Amino acid sequence: MNELHNEANQWIQVDNFQDFISTNFEGQKNAICWHRKLEGDFAEIVDKVHFSGNMIELEEDDLMHLELSEEGQLAREILLNDLRLFREFGAAPILNVIKNYEEDNELSFFATDVYSFHIDRSDVPSDTILCTYYGDSSEIIPNDQAVQKIQIPEIRQKLHELHQGPATEFDTFLKEYFFDLHYDVDPSAKPIQLGNGHIWRLAIDHPTQIVLPCIHRAPKEISQKRRLLLIC
Repeated sequence: MNELHNEANQWIQVDNFQDFISTNFEGQKNAICWHRKLEGDFAEIVDKVHFSGNMIELEEDDLMHLELSEEGQLAREILLNDLRLFREFGAAPILNVIKNYEEDNELSFFATDVYSFHIDRSDVPSDTILCTYYGDSSEIIPNDQAVQKIQIPEIRQKLHELHQGPATEFDTFLKEYFFDLHYDVDPSAKPIQLGNGHIWRLAIDHPTQIVLPCIHRAPKEISQKRRLLLIC
């Protein structure tokens, strides 16, 4: 279980589900962490799931059909309970085992995949919810340690050259291809790893949001471990 250190004062920590879903973002705090210490062998579940490709979505039936040790069964019960909690709340949780994500190599100067620091956007009020049970965890960065990539002059000029359309349509072009969602971080910045077992709510960009959206990214799979991730 990774210890969390909130030196940047970026998140609000809670210790139960009700506070997790009801606590509001405030000020510079655009993430909420349900801090948990979980028991059980989540690695066993990951090891028992066989698939081809980069990732697979696990349904409840998939979990129930796994033959597991007592520690593995404890982990399975936690996963099933988390899925049920969020479904009863009205969310649509997805549980994935991930080898790696597809990388965006189309533009040498601008990647738009999930390994790039980015924000999420929605037309309706919502948040990004995620939990890494096993493997490298997602990362966040304080907003004052990052800058929107489209505001960097060299990148902006290259995007203008790529656009090749009327200047009045440039902003629409940036949104259409999600360029405006991605950020470059200060070289001295230290990304904050979200740890294993904790559930997070990250603020996203939508019309009624009162805080800045939380800048985050998927981790490079440095450990070579497959990740077990819940997201909704």
